[in-house]
Amino acid sequence: MSTVLTLQGVHKTYRLGAHVVPALQGVDLSVAPGEMLALTGPSGSGKSTILNLAGLIDRPDAGRVTLRGRQGAVQADTLDETAATLLRRDAIGFVFQSFNLVPVMTVEENVDYPLFLAGLAAAERRERVAQMLDAVGLREHAHHRPDALSGGQRQRVAIARALVKRPALVIADEPTANLDSHTADQVLDLMREQGHAHQAAFLIATHDERLLARCDRRIRLLDGRILEGEAA
Repeated sequence: MSTVLTLQGVHKTYRLGAHVVPALQGVDLSVAPGEMLALTGPSGSGKSTILNLAGLIDRPDAGRVTLRGRQGAVQADTLDETAATLLRRDAIGFVFQSFNLVPVMTVEENVDYPLFLAGLAAAERRERVAQMLDAVGLREHAHHRPDALSGGQRQRVAIARALVKRPALVIADEPTANLDSHTADQVLDLMREQGHAHQAAFLIATHDERLLARCDRRIRLLDGRILEGEAA
């Protein structure tokens, strides 16, 4: 399969009291292994809705969401809640603007947590965590808690946590918004390097021009529709 994620003819509406708000109106997109695809557009354009559908957190009202899991392509919008949770756990990593690290856990424990949830053996977990902390340059901080780290270091922990389970897709919501330019450049280099190394597709919602310029493609949204797709 040449794509990790495909959205076909996706529509989504939300109700706000008596009002019906069209969040997506017939969106088609796909993301390939190792590709960094950026979603851009003003607030309310549909970026977060696409991330929620791609992350199996929400379902479309119409259209199809197909995700490549470990067993091959799955039409994810037809899955029940249990199956969707298992596919999300196995195939998707998340990177958030606010890092979303567990404050009472060490760096090592934060990165290990997805592997623990997946039921991997302790020896394999230790090996994978050590490899990822080496890859993101944080091996010496393994036993520190997040509050002892800088913003850039926390985001590197978040990237390590997202990639340690070797997902097909990484979903990132404004991953550089809280970082200065130098740190953002380091994080972007790391995302691209590790995405290529693991053939993980990145689907990124961002307003950050630094990030948009470094992605392979960008898709511009307005009022729930794709305005243009262009090579970055």
